[in-house]
Amino acid sequence: MSSLVRAGAIAAFVSSSTLALAEPGQSFVKSADPQYVLISFDNSNGIAEWKRSRALADMTGARFTYFLSCVFLIPRDRRASYDPPSLPAGKSNIGFAPSRDDIAERLTQIWGARNEGHEIGSHACGHFDGKDWSKADWMSEFRSFRTTLANAYEANGLGGEPAGWRDFANFGIKGFRAPYLSTGPGLYHALAAKGLAYDASGVSREPQQPDRSGTVARFALPQIPEGPKERRVLAMDYNLFVRHSGGSERVDEGAVFEDRAYSAFMRALDKEMAGERRPLQLGFHFTMMNGGAYWRALERFAAEACIRPDVACITYSDYLGRTETAIADGDVGG
Repeated sequence: MSSLVRAGAIAAFVSSSTLALAEPGQSFVKSADPQYVLISFDNSNGIAEWKRSRALADMTGARFTYFLSCVFLIPRDRRASYDPPSLPAGKSNIGFAPSRDDIAERLTQIWGARNEGHEIGSHACGHFDGKDWSKADWMSEFRSFRTTLANAYEANGLGGEPAGWRDFANFGIKGFRAPYLSTGPGLYHALAAKGLAYDASGVSREPQQPDRSGTVARFALPQIPEGPKERRVLAMDYNLFVRHSGGSERVDEGAVFEDRAYSAFMRALDKEMAGERRPLQLGFHFTMMNGGAYWRALERFAAEACIRPDVACITYSDYLGRTETAIADGDVGG
């Protein structure tokens, strides 16, 4: 099924529902105590995936968190402007932007998503394993991220910088996810020093409430039952990719991978709704693994789950804001 046909099918599904958007781009009316779902994307590089995810959000009322890698705001001919910790300038594990035109379009997508109520978070810059980095190393990486984002228009000779862009870049980034989910003491010291509100780099056996005991709230991606034997796997597309095909690209014959992923997402949601009502976190990348099987599973999941009046698919920061009072009052459900 082509992406256009699939998008049309999702739109038809939503429009045929008894629920309706208040107006385009707004969330569905929700219950006072919904089941929360937090859907995120790491790296956030591909323009096609920006458009596809924003279209899905518009159709379903979901709001996503995009953890951005700053190297995709630096063209290859300016790569030496990025100086990663303990490595030569211009190094990156995930490359750089192919052109300034590509960066201009990405900036348009970032600003558009932000204005639609999505969240832009940090995935650092060069996608390095920083588990052994010191606080100073991480502070340097965070400075690179902030400077690259704030100066993205000017440094690349691009016009049309939106009013408020630099305030957004300097003060609007509240969350972080570490590349490879690799963390260490240096990271947590730096996160607190930079005033970030949360880290989404943890891993847990099952969905759980974020740990709010410190200055920085800590979220953990859950391991959820998957497949015929219901073995647990991290609720992220890459881990499903490794589970299903050993990390090698394969044709998804009969949509087997897609169906397994979709079923795992729905079972995890149903379990929380019938039980402890902890937030369900699902992680993705701007990569079409196994022919896009996991994006198709996400689209089916969002089209069914996110439109429910008792489910709210929201950003990490929105979740913290909505539940802060409940936590203070001792009500940790949802």
